[in-house]
Amino acid sequence: MIELPEGSWWDWDVVAWDAGRLCFGAGHDLSYAHGLELVFCDPVFVACPAAFHDPVFREPTVDEVRLVARQVGDTPAVLVAFEADAGGPSLASGLVAAGQLDIVQGPVFRYWREHLETGERLAPWVRPPV
Repeated sequence: MIELPEGSWWDWDVVAWDAGRLCFGAGHDLSYAHGLELVFCDPVFVACPAAFHDPVFREPTVDEVRLVARQVGDTPAVLVAFEADAGGPSLASGLVAAGQLDIVQGPVFRYWREHLETGERLAPWVRPPV
């Protein structure tokens, strides 16, 4: 089960996803910034909405553990399950399996700059001027 730090983590979004990392950003309003990231290193199975609200993290069910083990051939080090509001008539389920999970807290918001300082990232919706 994930234990989140104190804060207003209502609004969630996938802010980065590549072969080695899946990153959820969370905050009270992602229009401006996010103050929490769940960084899944070496994700091997992902089934979740791209944006969601007010997730309730829980232990994965026996069936979810079996599904992931069948899909990837083994039980991964990290298996996270949750239910969340994704805008539909009922709650959406999420399931993420990965090699490692890092929980990173601190504000992340950057408007377009020509050069970023070490460790800074652009917010995912910011695009360079044309």
